Amino acid sequence: MTQEFPPPPRVDEFRTTVRKRLDEVRTSAGTRETVTVDLGGDPLHCEVITCQVGSLLYNPSTHRIRAQRSHDAAKEAALDKDPWAGESQEYLQSLLKADPADPSRRDPDFDKLKESLQQFGQNDPGLITHDGILVNGNTRAAALREIGQQTMRVGVLPESFTWVDINQVELSLQLRRDHRRDYSYINRLLAMEEQATQGKTPEVIAKEFRIRVSTYQQERWILSTIRDLISRSKSGGGTGLRLVDFEDHQEKLKELHRAYEKLAAVDPDRADVQREIRMAAILLGFSKTDVRHIDESFRDKYLSRTMPAGFGGTTAEEAAVAVPGLGGMTLPGASSAVSEARALNDQVLRAKAVVSPRGPVVSDEERREAQEVFTGAKEAFDKAIDAAGRDARLKKRKQMAPARLADACADIDQAVVELVQARASRSSDEEALDESVIKLRESLRRLAQQAGRGSATPGDGVAWLLEAVALETS
Repeated sequence: MTQEFPPPPRVDEFRTTVRKRLDEVRTSAGTRETVTVDLGGDPLHCEVITCQVGSLLYNPSTHRIRAQRSHDAAKEAALDKDPWAGESQEYLQSLLKADPADPSRRDPDFDKLKESLQQFGQNDPGLITHDGILVNGNTRAAALREIGQQTMRVGVLPESFTWVDINQVELSLQLRRDHRRDYSYINRLLAMEEQATQGKTPEVIAKEFRIRVSTYQQERWILSTIRDLISRSKSGGGTGLRLVDFEDHQEKLKELHRAYEKLAAVDPDRADVQREIRMAAILLGFSKTDVRHIDESFRDKYLSRTMPAGFGGTTAEEAAVAVPGLGGMTLPGASSAVSEARALNDQVLRAKAVVSPRGPVVSDEERREAQEVFTGAKEAFDKAIDAAGRDARLKKRKQMAPARLADACADIDQAVVELVQARASRSSDEEALDESVIKLRESLRRLAQQAGRGSATPGDGVAWLLEAVALETS
């Protein structure tokens, strides 16, 4: 749902100034500058004026920093209470300068934008409402203020615009892909979700975001999964993980969805186990290549051997579900494997929430316990992933020779076809063919020599190869 905000202070004064400057632009003899925006598929041409950059207000609803607002819970609460207060506007400005994945660090892309503005000036105008709220150009305004620029060119939206219109215009401008900084991954997911709450179909939203419908469905699944994990990370109703904590995991989350969908079509329970274990590994900080080793057999084959006692376990609520109105009758809940995997992931989630730099205020003892859980889980996963990786490399080595022979067979089959065609057109090079067959004979001899070693009872294929080479050399 689109969040509504009250008008900012001194709104009448600012509206009067905007009207005067619009009148001046319209009555001037010079060329009038406009900025074109899209509203429901129709172009809207907005007159451009010059405003004091210090008088403009950052948009508390901007999609650019939706996820990052939760970086500081106290400041986010103050922002929701009064978005126009000095402290709230300063918080928005700090987020606009920050790294989307870690708002405690400055974003190098912001500094590049700042240097560009300092060297070349403002190329494109921003966009404001009649109330002085920046709809487009929030980051540029922050950069202009930092370099000491006094004014900013901005287009002015119609006075009748609502917050729904404002959000739609901002999104349409971003989707043009002509700005210096794209939305971060989570903010893009939130923007899609907002479009869905407005009743737009998946086909329409996918078209607006220039993606396939299947990709849109994947993104919605990922955001739903993230929200579920955030909810589960809250212990006793306390502070849990934040949306921003998942910014750096885009590719791992996409691979998680693909693996889940593929396995769920065959065995939903095993797919749920794999999803829980993979999510735990992602939150523990393992790389994309490490997470790939976590398949449907990983928990039983590797993790069960390395995970300390006390992790996971099935709770009574997970093991059975009570049916209201049937005298306490219960039905089986998730399978024990799913419940145990979910319980293990819950422990990792809650430990991660507590040990994170912006975790809840807890006692030193609780923080120490959470750190022990997090460290213990990470060490267990590290050992299990290492073992799975070794087995995967061994399996790959075992399959390399057969795979190459299969490729060689395909090449020989193709050579047969090309030989027939060459002879039919009387263009066959018999000498070159003879030389190639001699090389093949030598290759088969070497293959037979190695294939016959270490096997007292070779299979039919190897036995034939050994016999053929023996006959040829006798």
